[in-house]
Amino acid sequence: MGTAQDERMAAAQLPQGDIVALLLEQHARIRDLFTQVKNSQGEARQQAFDGLRALLAVHEAAEELVVRPVAKKTAGEGEAEARNHEEAEATKVLKQLEGMDLSSPDFERLIAEFEQAVSDHADHEEAEEFPALVAQCSQEQRRTMGERLSKVEHLAPTHPHPTAAGKPAALALTGPFAAMMDKARDAMRS
Repeated sequence: MGTAQDERMAAAQLPQGDIVALLLEQHARIRDLFTQVKNSQGEARQQAFDGLRALLAVHEAAEELVVRPVAKKTAGEGEAEARNHEEAEATKVLKQLEGMDLSSPDFERLIAEFEQAVSDHADHEEAEEFPALVAQCSQEQRRTMGERLSKVEHLAPTHPHPTAAGKPAALALTGPFAAMMDKARDAMRS
């Protein structure tokens, strides 16, 4: 398998709207947001963390609902289940981070550990799931999946919800309501 860097470079060669290209772009934004969180303080850190939290929550929910059912067939059920398990664990940590003082040493330690776990997770997707999707799904199928991903992201929660994480059926049932509540909470906070 290629490296994560190879996969990111390959995104530029994928057609616009292709699910793999969309996910690789999100992975790059997630990595950038982690850097912003680490390199900022005060309100700037809070804004970067809020952006990271929202993107991760939406990204993982969309992957669970759109990518994993197909990845079970293309990359194998064990691979898809391993990624769902990692996402469920990440949701728990993200929820814990959300309740912490962003200037505390505990936050610094946990965000560094979390960044490594998220990076490892993305590397697994980029090395295992994404190449299988490209190899076994037509361009049209991947474009359709990209459209579905975008639709799901608009309905996905913007905060971590550990009870639904890693369980696509639970997320499908609770996601739109949780998203509505999360977006209302975000609007009131602004």
